[in-house]
Amino acid sequence: MSEKRRGRWSKEAKFKIALEAAKGEKTIAQIAEEHRVHPNQVSEWKKQLLEHGADVFSAATERAQAIDEHEREELVKTIGNQTIIIDWLKKRLGNEDYRSALK
Repeated sequence: MSEKRRGRWSKEAKFKIALEAAKGEKTIAQIAEEHRVHPNQVSEWKKQLLEHGADVFSAATERAQAIDEHEREELVKTIGNQTIIIDWLKKRLGNEDYRSALK
């Protein structure tokens, strides 16, 4: 059982308590007593979970898109560098010598 702490609940503990309240298997009063939290606080965490729960999934999607964008930028940079090297080799070796060097 958790000890009573004023304003120092971890986000994991808040989520656990809010989820338990949202399930509805116990009353808010029972959950509050079990975790030594005021019933109003349990109700508030439950309300926040139900209102903003969908944001968890959108945040993951946004993170994935940001990672994809970063990877794409890196690939474009790499392709650009390779293109510069190939163009330099074509000029340096001459077009015919370049083709034979690739074989």
